[in-house]
Amino acid sequence: MNLKLIPLLALTALASCAAPKTASKASHKHKIVATNHSEIPAGENTIAVINVNLIDGNGGKPVSDAAVLIKSGRIEAVGAMGSFKIPDDAQIVQGKGMSLLPGLIDSHFHLDRVKDLPALFLKNGVTSLRDPGAWIEAYAEERKSGKPMPRLFLTGPHLDGFPPAYPYDAFVVRDEAEAIKQVNDAADEGATAIKVYFRLAPSMIKTITEAAHKRGLPVTAHLESTEATQAVDAGLDGIEHITTFGLTLTPKREAEKYRQGMLADNNFRRQGRYETWEKLDINGPKADSLASFLVKKGTFVTPTLGAFEYQAGTGPVDKTKLAGFNSMKALTAKLNKAGVRLALGSHSIIAYAEKGWAFQREMEIWVESGISPSDVIMAATMENARFFRIDDQLGSIEKGKLADLVLVKGNPLEDIKSMRNVERVMVNGRWIQR
Repeated sequence: MNLKLIPLLALTALASCAAPKTASKASHKHKIVATNHSEIPAGENTIAVINVNLIDGNGGKPVSDAAVLIKSGRIEAVGAMGSFKIPDDAQIVQGKGMSLLPGLIDSHFHLDRVKDLPALFLKNGVTSLRDPGAWIEAYAEERKSGKPMPRLFLTGPHLDGFPPAYPYDAFVVRDEAEAIKQVNDAADEGATAIKVYFRLAPSMIKTITEAAHKRGLPVTAHLESTEATQAVDAGLDGIEHITTFGLTLTPKREAEKYRQGMLADNNFRRQGRYETWEKLDINGPKADSLASFLVKKGTFVTPTLGAFEYQAGTGPVDKTKLAGFNSMKALTAKLNKAGVRLALGSHSIIAYAEKGWAFQREMEIWVESGISPSDVIMAATMENARFFRIDDQLGSIEKGKLADLVLVKGNPLEDIKSMRNVERVMVNGRWIQR
């Protein structure tokens, strides 16, 4: 055996041991690519990042003195320093004192008509993002801006019943034929997933998931007024927002009161969700059963805790919001410990993050909830790649994968706030200007 390969083989073994979670249940026959994949130029140079702390995205131990070789937009070699030859013509990037990670993947991004937001997220390390519920045309201006873009995994408008919660971003489906038609139209237009919203009943969700799976697309959902386990049994691949599980964990009579309130007024949830979550028993049998169910089903869950964060300031404290948010954090940590597939999404614009830093704030909240930085990073990279069904190309630093990378000062495994210390960002083998 070539002894120089031993470090790389060890990395591979660690990665395989660190990712025991089950695969997604739907078909992978259809190759999913970013909606704007043809618009992202590939690097032509050979680049070597040396003497760097390597965090490869697979959840294994880091390599403290590593090198990564990039050639023509792809990762050519990975290993400890000295484990492979660096070509004489390679551009050398010194990584001492820094950590190299896979490009961050945001599973829940909303453009929200904020100009240049994708480009700003890219500068801060998010190299791929999914907008779960917006017309593909909504990104036309951003894509024509001339600014470097992350890989855009767009879904088309979310599917909802009448009256839709967010008419601007919704396509209303009134029967099965209309739902199937919209799924196929979205697939034909380059959608990379389908999202359903909370006014749809489980029977309609089943119709949508069957149609989407025939096209090789995953389906995810925000379901505060549709019970989550019923929807997952109907075929869902993902759940958006930890609050979606409120009905599942609430006694049926109280859950129906909340559901009817939601159906009558979309804004009922603004305070109602905190009142619901304040009362939940996160350590009770219902929560245990939910965790086991999600593990068995292999369902991806994107908590988006930042969207619901409440901090007690110097003024009067809303104890209901504080207790409710703490329960959301506790359930997220519980699901992670149980082995549920967690995906990390920012929600883009949140109360306690400056514009462009919502993804990093989400990472920090997870750590504050009791999840290890290693698990947080894996959720932000490889697990999201699996959720998107692009893990053969992205999500980890491995030979043959596309070279989407982020270089940060410090070690985020020791302090997750180091993820804010972005030094350089690479997409498709090209460093972007920051």
